Amino acid sequence: MRNDHNMVDVESEVILSKIENDARRFFNLKLEYKKISFFSATWTVNHVIDENSPLFGISEKKLEEIDGEFLVLLKGFDDTFSQNVNSRYSYKYDEVVWGAKFINVYGKSENGRAMVEIV
Repeated sequence: MRNDHNMVDVESEVILSKIENDARRFFNLKLEYKKISFFSATWTVNHVIDENSPLFGISEKKLEEIDGEFLVLLKGFDDTFSQNVNSRYSYKYDEVVWGAKFINVYGKSENGRAMVEIV
C-alpha cells in the first residue's frame, strides 16, 4: 500500500510558560531541528537542556512551583489538502515523564518491509 499523503516544510515551536516574579512569562526553547522539509514518518522534537536553557537545573518540584507548561505548535503544508495545517498541544508540569528515554520506533515487518512501531 502506497502512502501519497505527505507533509512538507514542517516547523515546530516549543514554548515554556512559567510563573516568575508573580507574572506568567514565556520562553522559546531552542530546538535541535526546528524545521524539516519532508515529513514522511516520525519526528522527535528535541530541546537540549544546557546552561543556556531556561530549564537548566529545574527539578520536578520546581517545575510544579513555577506552574510550568509546555506549549507546542506544529505547522506545515499538507499536499493532500493543498493547504497549510496547524496543530497545537499543551503539556502541564504534571504530564512530564521524568527519567524517560525514547526507544527506536523504526523496524522491519516479518516480510522485511520498513515500518514504524508505535507502542
